[in-house]
Amino acid sequence: MQDGDDRTTPEPRPRAKDPRAAVHAHIKELRARLTQGTVLKPEFEYELLSMFVRNELSARVTIPLLAVIFSLASMFWAPVIQASAWLATVISMKFFMIAACRKFQSQPRGEIRVDKWRRMFFWLELASGIAWGGMAVVGLGTTDTTSHVFILTSLIVLLAIRMTFASAVMPILYVGTIPMTVAVVGRLLLQEHPFYLAMAAMAVGLHVYFIFLAKGLNTTALAMLEFRAEKDALIAEIEEEKSISDEARRRAEAANVAKSRFLATMSHELRTPLNAILGFSEVMKCELMGPIQNHSYREYAGNIHDSGRHLLQLINEILDLSRIEAGRYELHEEPVRLHDIVEDCLRLLHLRAESKGLQLVLDFAKSLEQIWADERAIRQICLNLMSNALKFTPRGGRITLSLSATPEGGQMLIVKDTGPGIPKEEIPRVMQAFGQGSLAHQTAEGGTGLGLPIVQNLVTLHGGTFELRSELRKGTEAVVCLPKSRVLRTMPPLQPLGQERHRRPVAATSAGPPLRPRALDEAARDVAESTAAR
Repeated sequence: MQDGDDRTTPEPRPRAKDPRAAVHAHIKELRARLTQGTVLKPEFEYELLSMFVRNELSARVTIPLLAVIFSLASMFWAPVIQASAWLATVISMKFFMIAACRKFQSQPRGEIRVDKWRRMFFWLELASGIAWGGMAVVGLGTTDTTSHVFILTSLIVLLAIRMTFASAVMPILYVGTIPMTVAVVGRLLLQEHPFYLAMAAMAVGLHVYFIFLAKGLNTTALAMLEFRAEKDALIAEIEEEKSISDEARRRAEAANVAKSRFLATMSHELRTPLNAILGFSEVMKCELMGPIQNHSYREYAGNIHDSGRHLLQLINEILDLSRIEAGRYELHEEPVRLHDIVEDCLRLLHLRAESKGLQLVLDFAKSLEQIWADERAIRQICLNLMSNALKFTPRGGRITLSLSATPEGGQMLIVKDTGPGIPKEEIPRVMQAFGQGSLAHQTAEGGTGLGLPIVQNLVTLHGGTFELRSELRKGTEAVVCLPKSRVLRTMPPLQPLGQERHRRPVAATSAGPPLRPRALDEAARDVAESTAAR
């Protein structure tokens, strides 16, 4: 603890999430200070007392040994009885201080009252300081100049030691050093000589200087405790925020998985009524059960059928995306040619491109190897990208389809159009479910915003990458890259054709008639013997 002049270090600012919590923390701190009878925070007072106790215990051998040296040296000008009595007094005071320090360390933190222990250490240090000041009384009547110089030197050593050990609690430092300085100054003043008066002034100046140094050490110790308290509070807040964010993320992920599982399992319940709507509306539109006299009814039936098909397509896209997010989308992989799948998709969308007057440019690399992939997923990737290009490309525009090998050994599909493009800041939004660009609402034919997220997830399932490049009012380029591990490469024959090792060379005709096997010779000999016997 410090007195009023020494507490210049500001209190650590409370870390709280709102003003109410800050007020509550401040009231709790004031209550703890009043309970412990301290001005600083009780935990700071306890830490400072703990530092003082540790310093005292670390010097439990050094200080008595120093007292023995001083006592032996004083026997050159003082009676042995006086020096021995002073040594016994100093060691006794040190013994009581060490016992109190050990008792302080043995008690639990919650049972320690800081004000009580502070007062105990205060009085013990005062008694120890008076005992050390008795060194100036030993051999007081001597006229030996060496004794006075030795006393002053001893005072300087003791001030330096006490400043190092007791600076954590300034009042204890004061009561432990002032009696020694007063005793030494009094002894020097009794000599009534200018030289000794100068030595007394030097002793007072040294004491003041060491006090200023001790205040600096005390301020540093307080700042260290405050920084440590702020660090602990910051770590606690970070841990609390991390736990809150982890819990929120866990709940969000659980809700997302529950939503995806719900949608994935609602396939039958959603599609069954739609199939009935589509079937009956198609029967009415085509007039399979007889003609419909009212033309408006036929038109209504056609609108119902078209709306049902649009709704079924939307439900299929939602269910596909939900299955992918829920991890229930299984790939049925087989050897396929990316070239053939793109051509099949092109045939399906060729009429739509012609109706809008779009120019289709094909740039396919030759002799591309087969890939190991899910044909349905690859087809859906191609259809989604080509459908988007058809939607967003204005009449008279151009769509370029490119197939090539990547430098890493994989294969790449590029669908490029001359549509309105997408601003760079909107690309992350269009890659999310139901996300669309601002210009798309003005130029497109309509959509759900699920095509690109489905493409990205399907490409990721195949271990590939999907990138969307776009420049405003110049067009968009969708790039799908499949990894090298998906490409099936034809292995060359281990042996050249016609030179296989298992084939034996044909014998030349000039070598004579071919040799008959040994089994045929033995069979012919048996037949001849049986014929001769008959």
